[in-house]
Amino acid sequence: MRRLFPVTDETAAPEPGEGEWGLEELAAAYAYPEPGPGGPRPWLRANMVATLDGAAQHDGRSQPISSAADMRIFGTLRALADVVVVGAETVRQEGYRPARARAEFAASREAAGQAPAPAIAVVTAGLDLDFSLPLFTSPLVPTLILTGASAAPDRVAAAEKAGARVLTAGDGIGVDPARAVQALAGLGHTRLLTEGGPRLLGQLVAAGVLDELCLTVSPMLTAGGAQRIAGGPAVAVPRRFRLVSMLEEDGFLFTRYGRS
Repeated sequence: MRRLFPVTDETAAPEPGEGEWGLEELAAAYAYPEPGPGGPRPWLRANMVATLDGAAQHDGRSQPISSAADMRIFGTLRALADVVVVGAETVRQEGYRPARARAEFAASREAAGQAPAPAIAVVTAGLDLDFSLPLFTSPLVPTLILTGASAAPDRVAAAEKAGARVLTAGDGIGVDPARAVQALAGLGHTRLLTEGGPRLLGQLVAAGVLDELCLTVSPMLTAGGAQRIAGGPAVAVPRRFRLVSMLEEDGFLFTRYGRS
């Protein structure tokens, strides 16, 4: 049984019923905000999954705590985004590949002025990445690298030789989250999606640049010492978000929270 728990009327949302959520229904439920009078501004949303006891991974990967419905939403969020922002460790752990074009979203992406698929933007200080992987050698849209001004020149050269576009988003060796958002916006990427991992999400939260969190609550218990969805130092004052909508399917809760 699939169900909707409406919270606001800000977005069109699927109706309760049997069967799986359709892609058009999900695209309406997760639509990015319409541009304001001043034109589009960057909107950064995160998509994460966590178990009932707060684990964001099992055996180092998120797939074991996911579901078919979660993956449909995962694919929909990617299809709506201009760019997917991800940390280097997650690229290594999850075996990231280029985003693929989805025929179901081809017309809507063209109408919105988007590329056939979102670019992948990797946040990395050391550029410790395997540039022979398909993420760099055969993406539909060139992969982006977000790094600091002090990144090793030989690693920057290796990334560019592999076909990646390197963007400087920090004065030192690391990346400033606010500058990363602005660097992507400078390329016309205002519909931003991050899939973590926890270290990157923690940095985005601490910097105050996260606009929205799409959190799947998995009806599983894992115990152990798995990471939470966000790591790193605590913020001085907890960030308050409001519940926008919530879907349910097979015990999984698909929540959407926005800035208060």
